[in-house]
Amino acid sequence: MTIILFIILLWYGGLFFQTFFLHRYAAHQTYTMSKTAERITFILTWIFQGSNYLSAYGYGVMHRMHHAYADTEKDPHSPKYDLNIFSMMWRTKNIYYQINKQQIEVAAKFTKNVPQWKRFDAFASSWFSRLVWSIAYFSFFFVYTTSPWQWLLLPIALLMAPIHGVCLNWYGHIFGYVNFKSKDTSKNLFKFDFLMMGEGYHNNHHKHSSNPNFGGVRWHEIDITYKIMQFLD
Repeated sequence: MTIILFIILLWYGGLFFQTFFLHRYAAHQTYTMSKTAERITFILTWIFQGSNYLSAYGYGVMHRMHHAYADTEKDPHSPKYDLNIFSMMWRTKNIYYQINKQQIEVAAKFTKNVPQWKRFDAFASSWFSRLVWSIAYFSFFFVYTTSPWQWLLLPIALLMAPIHGVCLNWYGHIFGYVNFKSKDTSKNLFKFDFLMMGEGYHNNHHKHSSNPNFGGVRWHEIDITYKIMQFLD
């Protein structure tokens, strides 16, 4: 039971900071926070994403490119131009790395005001940091695993952020329903998005990307992250 609760904590903890900080703040700037609060959120993102830590700068710039080029050959992640999930995620990883290391030229509109904490990102994104987190996860499993099948959950813990990416960037463009007709294939995965904390309302978000509330178009579309944002505000 402890291992299951640990996976649930990693799933929702990492997902919250992905959608709250990396997505709605870094990429779309749907709300503001003080510099101190921003730095604290950087650290909390590292704690809850652990071995899966994503840079606000790399994610924010790449996600803006996704919206600008959705389902075209320039889209960093689209099932339309990749043969399978693995090829899409590998291409996404490479583009994210090149953006984060500033190895490719990016238009100014994609980088404008995207938060960046270079020294912290360099540490949090380092192989040393990822290795320490991986050892910590393994140690936790070693101590609390009560059945051999629970070890099958360790790869999920180690690859949580890519799994979130697959759910949204692959399945979110293949399965679900639409509220708005658009040029891209974005869809709403769930009528009530209990699994992705509002991220599953992908079609709504692509239509109104500057709206901090991804749900709310239909009565059953409740954006859990937005409710948390209202409470924090």
